[in-house]
Amino acid sequence: MNGRLRNKVALITGGASGFGRQSAIRMVEEGALVCVTDLNLEGAEETAAMLGKRGFALQQDVTSADVWDDTVRKVLDRYGKLDVLVNCAGIGVEGDNIDECDDRIWDAVMDANLHGTHLGCRAVMEPMKRAGGGSIINLASVLGLRGEAYALAYCASKGAVRLLTKSIAVHCGEQRNNIRCNAICPGYMLTPMVHRFTSEIGPEETQRITSMHPLGRMGDSDDIAHMAVYLASDESKFVTGAEMVVDGGYTA
Repeated sequence: MNGRLRNKVALITGGASGFGRQSAIRMVEEGALVCVTDLNLEGAEETAAMLGKRGFALQQDVTSADVWDDTVRKVLDRYGKLDVLVNCAGIGVEGDNIDECDDRIWDAVMDANLHGTHLGCRAVMEPMKRAGGGSIINLASVLGLRGEAYALAYCASKGAVRLLTKSIAVHCGEQRNNIRCNAICPGYMLTPMVHRFTSEIGPEETQRITSMHPLGRMGDSDDIAHMAVYLASDESKFVTGAEMVVDGGYTA
């Protein structure tokens, strides 16, 4: 155990798969105690089993303020403090374009991706203050930096997460509470969500998107997990309000 996160307690949403699962694994390897949550409790428990005695799982609907409060309380009851929040939970849906995106699609994406992230940031403020500081890591996206025809609400939600992150970072800095807030903007990564997306748009469009990455490939969950570990660690103690773009050169 390398110990870059020794004695730190992390709460990671969306922990049943993808970025959330891999971030949990890497953080435990670095010495953290981790609670992984997901609406998919079975998947979260599978992740927790991979973490051994240093992790546990909870079912969580990130769109509910009451559930957020209950989740944070359970983490505090078990570990006594909370140092790191990784807001990985989010969704992408079919029919997310200006012709097909109705109110149901728009509201579902905004609720999960933006409102859920906001509620999480709000819920951890007081425990992080009591702990003497902390690190909030929000998952935005390169699709919050540039447009994509097949991701109307998704682009809007992730662009909003970027500015939400910056506002929180500035506020916490002005309050001198030692809470940092940063965003990670992944490119197209080989996660279950992207696999669903590429199956919708077809092989030719998938190849077009892949070719837009100068490194010639899509990334994977570990690329994001390593960035999350850095932002959770004291190595990033002077990094706040930043957008850490991990995209193989996609936006370059």
